[in-house]
Amino acid sequence: MFDENFAQRETRWRRDFEIQMNKEHLLSIDVGTQSTRALIFDLQGNLLFKTQAFLPEYSSPNPGWSELEPRLFWGSLCQACQELWAMPGVEKDKIAGVAITTQRNVLINLDASGQPLRPAIHWSDQRQTAGLPNVGGIWGLLFTLSGMTDTIRYLQSEAKTNWVRTCQPDIWAKTAKIVLLSGYLTHCLTGNFVDSTACQVAHLPFDYKKHQWAGKSDWKWKAVPVEPEMLVDLIPPAGLLGEITSQASVETGIPAGLPLIAAAADKACEVLGSGTLASNICCLSYGSAATINTIHQRYIEVVPLIPPYPAAVPGSYSLEVQLFRGYWMVSWFLREFGQNEQRLAQKHGVAPEFLFDDLVNSVPAGSMGLMLQPYWAPGLRSPGPEAKGAVIGFGGIHTRAHIYRAILEGLAYALREGAERTSKRSGVPISEIRVAGGGSQSDAAAQLTADIFGMPVSRPHVYEASGLGAAIDLAVGLKLQPDFETAVARMTRISDTFDPNPENHKLYDELYNRVYLKMYSRLEPLYREIQDITGYPAKY
Repeated sequence: MFDENFAQRETRWRRDFEIQMNKEHLLSIDVGTQSTRALIFDLQGNLLFKTQAFLPEYSSPNPGWSELEPRLFWGSLCQACQELWAMPGVEKDKIAGVAITTQRNVLINLDASGQPLRPAIHWSDQRQTAGLPNVGGIWGLLFTLSGMTDTIRYLQSEAKTNWVRTCQPDIWAKTAKIVLLSGYLTHCLTGNFVDSTACQVAHLPFDYKKHQWAGKSDWKWKAVPVEPEMLVDLIPPAGLLGEITSQASVETGIPAGLPLIAAAADKACEVLGSGTLASNICCLSYGSAATINTIHQRYIEVVPLIPPYPAAVPGSYSLEVQLFRGYWMVSWFLREFGQNEQRLAQKHGVAPEFLFDDLVNSVPAGSMGLMLQPYWAPGLRSPGPEAKGAVIGFGGIHTRAHIYRAILEGLAYALREGAERTSKRSGVPISEIRVAGGGSQSDAAAQLTADIFGMPVSRPHVYEASGLGAAIDLAVGLKLQPDFETAVARMTRISDTFDPNPENHKLYDELYNRVYLKMYSRLEPLYREIQDITGYPAKY
C-alpha cells in the first residue's frame, strides 16, 4: 500500500499546479506493439511535438511464443523522450505532467526490488498451459450446469501466469510482483508499485464490474491462482500515480518531480482521443487487433462471460468486441503478396500501405463475391475456440487485389456484427462511427467501412488518438480541464468524414445478411471436425 504521506504529496501537487498555470503542455507517452511515441499536446488537443523509437523484434524461443526483455520497453521510452527534448522549440518548463498508455496484456514478473525475472510475455503470445485442474467447489458446479466449463478451461490455459507458475516454478518462487507493461513502466518512472484501474486488461483476478481486485470468494482466484500481495495498488484514471524520480529523470530527461497521472490502456485511450463519450458513438480501432468500442455507464457483457473493460473515464465501461488478428492480416498480406508495393514505396519514399488504396479501388464493392471471415485466431466465446479463418467464393476472375479487398471487407463485416451485438445488449443503437489505429489512415478502408455499416465514418483530427486520450486524462487529472466532457469538447474534433455510398451499401447489406452471418454456423461443424482430427486448436 502507499505510505501515509502519499495523500499529502497529491495535495501539494494540486496546489503547485494551481500556482504554475503557465505549464499548459502535456507529455503523453504511448507504448505500442512496434514503437514508443513521446508526444506533447497543448490544451486544445493540438499535437505540438512527436518522436518515435522503434522496438526490436519480439523473440520466439518456441513456435507461437512472443517475448521481449522489459528493459527494452523502458529503453525505447527513454530514447523517445530524450529525442523529444532535442527537438527545436520544446520547452521542458512548460510540461505540466506526464501520462502513459500502453498495449494491453503484456505480463512481467518482478522480484522484490522491481527487477524483471524473465522476458515479458506479449499479448500476441500463443503459448497455453494444458492439464490444469478444473475450478472446483460451487463455482465448478455452476460452470458445469451452465455449460461454461470448457470456456473456463480455455481461459485458464490462456493465462500466462498459469504458464509461468507451472513451467517455470523457480521464476514463480522469486516473483514478488506481477505487473502489466503499464505497471512496470510506472514503477520505472515513479518507484511505486501502482497502476491505473483502466490498464487492467489481462488474465488476472480483476473485478471488471467494480474496477478493483476481485473479492476473496471470486472464482478468478481459483482459475488464475496468484497471491494478493503480488498485485499492485490501483488508481482510477486522472488520479495521481506518483512523481518522476531523480533516477528516471536522468534516464528520460523528464523533469524530476513532475506528476505521473493515471490514464488507460491503448484501446480505451483511443476511444477517448477520438472524441467518443456518448454511447451511440462507436470507435473502430484498425490496429494489429481490430476492435469496436463504446463507452457506457452500465456494466454490460456484450458476449456472456466476456466483461466490458475499464474505460479511460473513471467508473465507466468500454464495451468491446475484438478481432484478435485484425489489421495484422494487412501486414500478413503485405509480407506475402505486397513485394511490388514495397518496392514502389521504397522508390518513392512512401508507406506501402498507402499504395494499397489503389489496389482496393481497382476492385468493385463486394470483391466479386469473394467473402472472408477473419477468425485467424480462435476466440473464447464468439467465435468459439474451434474457429478458423475462411475465404469462400473463389473464381477464375479473382486476383490478389480481390483478396486484399475481401480482407478489409471481412474485417468490417465482423465489426458490424460486433456493433449489432453491442446495440442489442445495451439497448443503445450505434449511429456514428469514429475510426482510429494504423488502418484508419486508408481512405479506401474508411470508405468501405462506411458503405458496409451504412453510416458516416469519421477520423479524429490527429492520428495519435491513443496518445491524445492519455493527454485528456492528464489534463483532467491536473485540473487544467474541469471535467471530461469539457476536455473532449475542447481537445478533440473530426478531420475527415466518409459518407456511405447507397448503392454499395445495398450490395454489402445483402452479402452481410444472406452470406456473412451464415458462414460461421455453417462452418462450425467442419471447424470442430478439423479440431478433432488435427488437434488444433488444442482442447482444454
